[in-house]
Amino acid sequence: MSIFSRKNTADSDAAASSVATTEVPGLAALTGEYTIDPSHTTIGFVARHAMVTNVKGSFQEFEGTLHLDGSDPAKSTASLDIKMDSIDTGSADRDGHLKSADFFRTDEFPTMTFRSTKAESLGGDDYRITGDLEILGTTRPISIDMEFNGAAKDPFGNERVGFEGKAEILRSDWGLTWNAALETGGVLVSDKIKLNFDISAIKNA
Repeated sequence: MSIFSRKNTADSDAAASSVATTEVPGLAALTGEYTIDPSHTTIGFVARHAMVTNVKGSFQEFEGTLHLDGSDPAKSTASLDIKMDSIDTGSADRDGHLKSADFFRTDEFPTMTFRSTKAESLGGDDYRITGDLEILGTTRPISIDMEFNGAAKDPFGNERVGFEGKAEILRSDWGLTWNAALETGGVLVSDKIKLNFDISAIKNA
């Protein structure tokens, strides 16, 4: 199934006669420029803590754009700028530590950026976006597996598309190496970080 369209089955066509539904726009209708809606988008991460539990966090301030190309989806692009000082893990002390020189050094490096370089189909609604992620002035490639969740017009007339994405990185690749050894073995913070994206974007007028 295309990232830009969904085909109705015979059963769904029959159901449409008795149940009002919102049709997903076709390929041509979804082509265009989109702005990510921060109030309906989550950019989160998960880190292993003390080898026994997961700590989840997110960034509260960011902006981004998408270009969807209906004639050639491989030419679709994504751009994202994240304000690092907006990190939120539910603990003010932990957030302060993450903003410090031990981790993100937000006074010196206030923004994390992502710029896509490649888009490819994995089949069905699944896609992979590859691009350059910059943290602490270091730029390295990452791949994000994306699932297209659909498209709809909201009650305010906005044409929206939705995606869910996930990726795994090693924070040490970007110079984030602070840690503390545990008496029982292992370290306080995992090197592997899971990134999660739940994106809603609005088509530009």
